[in-house]
Amino acid sequence: MKIISESISKEEILRKYNHFFKNMIKAVVDLKKEIIALDAELHADLEELLIENGSRQEDLWGINLYPEKPFEERIEYTALINVRPSQGNPGMEVENAKIKKKIEEMVNKLIN
Repeated sequence: MKIISESISKEEILRKYNHFFKNMIKAVVDLKKEIIALDAELHADLEELLIENGSRQEDLWGINLYPEKPFEERIEYTALINVRPSQGNPGMEVENAKIKKKIEEMVNKLIN
């Protein structure tokens, strides 16, 4: 598991942080701190790592990254940790368009 806060290439992501799934990397984004945790079997493990490093759960959103897919298809906004009725997100998919946009902007900023 790794927390990234500076730009990294998709090639490096695939080489260093792709230990669990062939074409997909689980990630958790901290929208407030603008960091991403990568490379775990479960989003919950990445969420725990970020919380241990000072993140707040309400700022964290789980995604699946497909670095080899075209730019507009490389993020899947689905994770069990996203089920948060108290924040208006009743299912595994991030439903809020503003949150999705922030996630996309952060991923594009940190992974290129």
